[in-house]
Amino acid sequence: MTIAIFLGSLLAAMALGVPIAFALLLCGAALMWQMNMFDAQILAQNVIEGSNSFPLLAVPFFMLAGEIMNAGGLSRRIVNFAMALVGHIKGGLGYVTIVAAVIMASLSGSAVADAAALAALLLPMMVAAGHDRARSAGLIASAGIIAPIIPPSIGFVIFGVAANVSISKLFMAGIFPGVWLALSLVVTWWWLVRKETIVPPPRKSAGDVLEAMRLATWALVLPFIIVFGLKFGVFTPTEAAVVAAVYSLFVSTVIYRELSFSKLVPLFVAAAKTSAVVMFLVAAAMVSAWMITVANLPGQVVELLQPLLDSPRLLMLAIMILTIVVGTALDMTPTILLLTPVLMPVVKAAGIDPVYFGVMFIINNAIGLITPPVGTVLNAVAGVGKVGMDEVTKGVLPFMFAQFAIMFLMVAFPQLVMVPARWFY
Repeated sequence: MTIAIFLGSLLAAMALGVPIAFALLLCGAALMWQMNMFDAQILAQNVIEGSNSFPLLAVPFFMLAGEIMNAGGLSRRIVNFAMALVGHIKGGLGYVTIVAAVIMASLSGSAVADAAALAALLLPMMVAAGHDRARSAGLIASAGIIAPIIPPSIGFVIFGVAANVSISKLFMAGIFPGVWLALSLVVTWWWLVRKETIVPPPRKSAGDVLEAMRLATWALVLPFIIVFGLKFGVFTPTEAAVVAAVYSLFVSTVIYRELSFSKLVPLFVAAAKTSAVVMFLVAAAMVSAWMITVANLPGQVVELLQPLLDSPRLLMLAIMILTIVVGTALDMTPTILLLTPVLMPVVKAAGIDPVYFGVMFIINNAIGLITPPVGTVLNAVAGVGKVGMDEVTKGVLPFMFAQFAIMFLMVAFPQLVMVPARWFY
């Protein structure tokens, strides 16, 4: 009965067009009413406590770092470096997209920001070169979702706070899975363009490649600062977000000099607006999370999944399928906040490593960003690239299926995630 009320109130609110944050508040209030413990003061306290978290300070700073990176010339120099490196290969612009996406993912952690930047910079070039517009837009969208997996990742920060799992370990464990997803895009793109007759640009000389790398050096250094800083305990993930924002600001204003202080105000406002949306979602979800605990929904879910507890791989498969279904209707942040408090007791009861589960869960939610009909990243690429939503959806399908295949491969073989992760711990 409790599960039915929780899901029924949430789905009913969403069907009426209620914004997801308010829908989360409503379903929390519905549970309180059903349990005869409704109290507006408890609602307000949980909303306040939901965002009163030091680790969550990383979210606005990573958002700001992404805005500065795109406006300050870091993204463009990364694309130019990738172009000099692999642009001469057949279908080279596609490989440029993937390489640039991996590098940019290690700077911002925002899939929407990275996909929008790649669409603005590379989609016109790919279409002008003769590549299919829908396929190119699909590749850009699927490359953009690597951002929440390779550190620094906003998704890992939110999951780590919600699940009480080490964010530093999640960051380190996300490096290789992000690379596996990128390699799946490389193979898929190679297969799709193998029969194209488009003539790639000539190979850049070694001097040109070194010059492009020199110009991008300041952007390329940041990922190493973050990874080594986290590994050796120089700073926490929250402090890493501040380092990323301050470093991007310094490089953009002092080194590259593409950002004047008069242009900073719109960037700060844009980052503040995006952060406010995420933080209000987190705060509203705390009400539902608290009521989920009080109503013992996790215990009921554990009982439902009891037959699968003895088979961790089968349980992970069931959870991944559930997350895929939820991800078609919900964005990444609400999915994390809704499912984490329900699923973590099940995961712990089955003896699954919480870090491994967190990585797989975030990968699934990241792919959900390109899963129609919601697909936040699909909408971003369609808007920035001026491509129809139906075209982007058609173009993204082969890349999305390849990424799902890699995800299920990691479900079957957890060592693909955990063995490399322990190298970085």
